[in-house]
Amino acid sequence: MPGNRSVRTYIVEDNPTIRENLVATLEELGGIAPVGFAETEEQGSGWLTSHDGQWDLAIVDLFLKQGSGLGVLQACRDRKAEQKVVVLTNYATPDIRSRCNQLGVDAVFDKSTDIDALIDFCIELQGKSH
Repeated sequence: MPGNRSVRTYIVEDNPTIRENLVATLEELGGIAPVGFAETEEQGSGWLTSHDGQWDLAIVDLFLKQGSGLGVLQACRDRKAEQKVVVLTNYATPDIRSRCNQLGVDAVFDKSTDIDALIDFCIELQGKSH
């Protein structure tokens, strides 16, 4: 079907269990194709900025083994318009959401309550990709 290809997704998440479960769920339900992952700010920022055009979606956790997801968001500010960056965190407070919005993220999802919303976001993105 046209417009129904997998969404090339890069995940910045330092918890292997969460990362593996997230990938499995989103591959099955959200139409994503993982293109890589990082556990630190430096890895995530480096990959996303040096692989321009090779990803459609970045899912970023804010608390990482080293550095912060906020640094990754900052590094992605100059991405192409069709490249989406979302935050998936346990700390989706109003302050965090505000800071993420200032950094140009497309959405903020709470790990404990918003997984369905994240899946919906991925499905919508998949429908828009060509």
